[in-house]
Parts: sequence; C-alpha cells; structure tokens
Amino acid sequence: MDVIKTKGVTKIYNPDKIPVYALNGVDLLIEEGEFTAIVGPSGSGKTTLLNIIGGLDRPSGGAVMVHGQNIAELSDNQLIDFRKDYIGFVFQAYNLIPVLTAQENVEFVMLLQKRSKTERQQRVAELMDAVGLSDKMDRRPSELSGGQQQRVAVARALAPKPTFILADEPTANLDSKSTENLLDIMTRLNKEENMTFVFSTHDQRVIDRARRVVTLVDGEISKDERRD
Repeated sequence: MDVIKTKGVTKIYNPDKIPVYALNGVDLLIEEGEFTAIVGPSGSGKTTLLNIIGGLDRPSGGAVMVHGQNIAELSDNQLIDFRKDYIGFVFQAYNLIPVLTAQENVEFVMLLQKRSKTERQQRVAELMDAVGLSDKMDRRPSELSGGQQQRVAVARALAPKPTFILADEPTANLDSKSTENLLDIMTRLNKEENMTFVFSTHDQRVIDRARRVVTLVDGEISKDERRD
C-alpha cells in the first residue's frame, strides 16, 4: 500500500526576487513497511522534502499524497490534525518538552488525541519497554543522555500509531554506541510492526541499514536504489 506519493513537487524560495529551487519536480512513492534513507549533499533538498511530506512546509507546486489525502490542499488547522493522527516525527534536536518526564513526553500526543488514560498508560509502558527505558519513565530530558533522549523521541513518535515516521538526521548528535542502539530499535520496529521509516541523513551507518536509498542532487532525484 502506498503511504506517501509526491508528484511534481517543487519548492521555490524567494520566487519574486532571485528564485532558489530547493526541489524541482520530485516524484517519489513510498510504500508501507519501507526503511528508506533520503541522502545527498548539503543543500540538495533532503530536509525540505521531508518537511513537505510531513506537512511542516508547503510545496510551491505539485501534489503530496499522504494516506490518500493531498496534504498540500489542507488548511493550517487541518494539517495540524492530520499530522497528529498520521505522521510521527523524530528530529535531530530531540525536541522533547523539558518540563515533562519521559513518560509525559511520550503520552503528550495521545492526550491531544483524547485517548483514554488506560490506553495511554498501556501504550507508554509498551513503548518505553521497546526502547529500553522502562526504568527512566520519571526522568526529565535534562536527566537523560542524548541517546536516551532520542529513544524517548522515537517512542513519542510511535505513540499515536502513525502511518509512518519521518526522521530528520536522527543520529547527528549521537555517539556510535547510541546510534547503533537507536538503529537497532528502529530496524526491529520496522520488521516486527511493519512501521514505515523515512530518514533524511548524512550518516553512513543509517544509509548502510536502509533497504532503499534515494539520492537528491540540486533538488532532483538522481538515483533510487532498492536493496530488498
């Protein structure tokens, strides 16, 4: 099943002055269960593409179909609701809420979804166990290492049971051991739960784990390699 489909997606910055084409007619199809890395040099459009797929930015042209919905046509409020229900995000900077515990950070989106307390508690316990942090539920982000914070961020992204996870340079601030631990968790979730992951990355360790590598150069797909 297709979970993401972009058709002729362009992104132009400064269109009225000196236009900069961040993306130039990108066609991309991501199917359920893929473990895909989007790679390319700095300025190639990786993060821009991820942000547009995730509804964090809008394309200048083209269609972005997610779960059968062209999100480029949604209003800002509709996009917020859509992201909450269908898309999980893992960011380079973790983006955990500092005043909340690890448990509360993971639970937060489910509160917005108005899930029952029982369901929230069960899901948090299940995910914190999956990422190996059952004993850190009551710790705040400042009390966790970078690798632990990123694992909490993965659990938070998975909590609302999204259609797919977008991970923007998720290993950039991690040491080698933390990176391998994080990738082990993501690989296991991908295989056991058929969770779709799409990465934007420079990290060769992530690229080596990916089963599909899409290379962007100057805002266009120059190579699309499958390893299945």
